[in-house]
Amino acid sequence: MDEAHIVKALGALAQETRLRIFRLLVVAGRDGLTPGHMSEELGASPTALSFHLKELSHSGLIDVERDGRNLIYRAHFDRMNTLIGYLTEHCCAGQACEVAPSVCTDCTDPS
Repeated sequence: MDEAHIVKALGALAQETRLRIFRLLVVAGRDGLTPGHMSEELGASPTALSFHLKELSHSGLIDVERDGRNLIYRAHFDRMNTLIGYLTEHCCAGQACEVAPSVCTDCTDPS
């Protein structure tokens, strides 16, 4: 993916409903989901869902396939992994990426 495609993909995910849709499709795996199932799961109207699915599809992060009368949407895992790879390609200048857990000195233990 070139930078223009990376920006488009990140832009598509930079919206709460689209991020939730994409995560739902990632969890569904290769089986994918129908719009009806996603609408029920997310509590989104079919019109809003259709708009967001179109945006994710145009970004290249999801694919759609017709199965009889149903549309099946799936996360495009190769593009997702390419996006993640792009973001982490030069992570930590080649050193091990271990982030130390934060220590909260002002936190109170509720127990």
